[in-house]
Amino acid sequence: MVALIVADFPLAHLVHKSTESGLGEAVVALAFGLVGLLVAWRQPSHPMGWLLLGVALFLLLDVDASNYSVLDYRMHHGTLPLGAVAVLLQPSWAPAVALLGLTILLFPDGRLPSRHWKWVLWPYLVLGGLWVVGALVIAARVIIEHRVHIDSSGNLTVLNNTTSAYEWWNITQNAFFLVLVLSWLSWLVLQVVSFRRSTGERHEQLKWLMGGAGVCVVSLPLLFATQNSSSTFVKVLSGVALLGLAGLPVSIGVGILKYRLYEIDRFVSRTLSYAIVSGVVVGVYVGLITLVTRVLGFSSPVAVAASTLAAVALFNPLRHRVQRVVDRRFNRARYDAEATVAAFTARLRDAVDLETVRTELLEIVNRAVEPAHASVWIRRRDSA
Repeated sequence: MVALIVADFPLAHLVHKSTESGLGEAVVALAFGLVGLLVAWRQPSHPMGWLLLGVALFLLLDVDASNYSVLDYRMHHGTLPLGAVAVLLQPSWAPAVALLGLTILLFPDGRLPSRHWKWVLWPYLVLGGLWVVGALVIAARVIIEHRVHIDSSGNLTVLNNTTSAYEWWNITQNAFFLVLVLSWLSWLVLQVVSFRRSTGERHEQLKWLMGGAGVCVVSLPLLFATQNSSSTFVKVLSGVALLGLAGLPVSIGVGILKYRLYEIDRFVSRTLSYAIVSGVVVGVYVGLITLVTRVLGFSSPVAVAASTLAAVALFNPLRHRVQRVVDRRFNRARYDAEATVAAFTARLRDAVDLETVRTELLEIVNRAVEPAHASVWIRRRDSA
């Protein structure tokens, strides 16, 4: 996905596409990709992370394939290599939309609201699958028949204005979008009811999640409605709608970082701490080499050895210190648990009454680990 983002900018420049448009597409894809990576890495069995990554991947494939199709078929008359591959990949907007709809249906915890929702899910999956496969079949057929016609946005014209031969695809598309809109509206009603019944942290979490998902639901049809217009106002509106799609991953990101959605605190704190420690250690290593070789004039092998030893000696103490600072901000539960255990250990050094130690031990375990049950068994010495 990083390679596709990098490739987007030179391709957009070659087809005389505005930098703002390419930047907006990259920002939206990055928002979906980074949050998806965060969830998928921490909980690989959770579908939400992979769905967000899929949306990002297909959005980027659509953008790059559209630009390359314009470059090949409209500017170089089909003489560039891999033009047919670009045309075949260009309808990647279809699986991106299908995955986006599925993401919202499974939002926020990766599960359907109830088992009755399977009657909504199965029609959605069947129609969405037919719609996506149909777009690919039509693209493959026009490539085989050498009837590739690309509009200024890089889209296949046959998909924008299908002939009677592909009327079935139009019917499938209309049915799919009808199911999509109805399922989204039902989901919003359900989330509003859940929001009104929730309290505390769950209430705040749902407020962010519903806000981001609501912006995304409004932005998607607006983006499709303003896609092929040449009006300046409509183009600005289309850009706003494009950025509105990022509302979904941004709201999930806030839920992860602020309200512990998907219980990802430990992953975030470890990632931040190791990134900070790595940066500091590398900086110290390079600084010591520069100091020893250029200022003090020692030979290079000696400088490298001394700098390496210093960096190794610095790593562990620095990691513990940085980890505590990061945990205090991003993994508060672990930080509080460690502080509680440390305070108990300090009191334990001066404790002499066994019953007091037992009582305090159970209290500390319950507070720090929160088990379902805890007990202490003490083996007493025989009287003999």
